[in-house]
Amino acid sequence: MICIIRIRGEVGLNKNVVETLNRMRLKRKYSCVVLSPTKENLGMIKRVKDYVAYGEISSEIFQELIAKRGQLIDKKKKVDSKKAIEEIINGVKYEELNLKPFFRLHPPRKGIKSKLYFPRGVLGNHKEHIGKLLVRML
Repeated sequence: MICIIRIRGEVGLNKNVVETLNRMRLKRKYSCVVLSPTKENLGMIKRVKDYVAYGEISSEIFQELIAKRGQLIDKKKKVDSKKAIEEIINGVKYEELNLKPFFRLHPPRKGIKSKLYFPRGVLGNHKEHIGKLLVRML
């Protein structure tokens, strides 16, 4: 699963980039989605790579993300995060599991170094190191 976190705001963006971010449900700064690596999703990530941080997420961090920041559609029902992860990996949609398909995060603790690309900054492909950034934002 690929975790995508929007870092940049809305001001001064190209309309094609704005449309792609909206289709990915990344409408606000510091919002996050977890998608499967399909051809279409990888194409959208390629278009918005200058505005987001992304990378492969482990199942433990994904479980923690659902437990801490997952929002329920129907507040009366409860969701087990372990079962939810297994079903999402198998292809079940978030709405069928009573979860919103995006996660709202806090700004990262200890701040963002810079809005440069990954080795020096926070934007771009983090590969397996996206978990470190995500834990700071929970």
